[in-house]
Amino acid sequence: MARTLVLIAGPSGSGKSRITSLAADGERAVALSLDDFYRDLDHPGLPMTPMGIPDWDDVACWDGDLAVETLRTLLRDGRAEVPVYDISLSRRVGSRTLELGAADIVLAEGIFAIQTLDAARAAGLEVEALWLDRRRAANFLRRLSRDLQEHRKPPLVLLRRGWSLYRAEPRLRQAALAAGFRGMSMRRALGSMKRR
Repeated sequence: MARTLVLIAGPSGSGKSRITSLAADGERAVALSLDDFYRDLDHPGLPMTPMGIPDWDDVACWDGDLAVETLRTLLRDGRAEVPVYDISLSRRVGSRTLELGAADIVLAEGIFAIQTLDAARAAGLEVEALWLDRRRAANFLRRLSRDLQEHRKPPLVLLRRGWSLYRAEPRLRQAALAAGFRGMSMRRALGSMKRR
């Protein structure tokens, strides 16, 4: 069976997890969060922010090799072991088996989807790449509300990080489009996935 990887990128708070949960019906498509491939807080050499915490927006905090190998295994074999990461603890807390069953689409989302694209293509995977275009101010508010509700980090850290992400968003979008992602609204992206 031919299977396709759909990478969904966008700034934090843009709705990547939401769109994958709406589109992943378990019959034709399943979802995978690339955030589950973050490295543990005590992993040696993690890049640090001026606030003295790991820079979770730096790709060096993320295990891209494991993510691509897991995606390759999933698309080839129809099942793979996927780590379970707890953002509030900044560490992996276990793993789970993800099975595709009859599904032929894997929807993978996360802030490092951009970095995943070239590596996935180099691994011979069939990949489609979508960037969620949504208003920056709305992304900021959605992200802050979500992170406060989930107690991801202390509030001051969330505000500082949120402001930094807000400022970086145009550069991130430019990098995604240059890498080969197609920019689109939530509605259009969801429609394109449902028409596959």
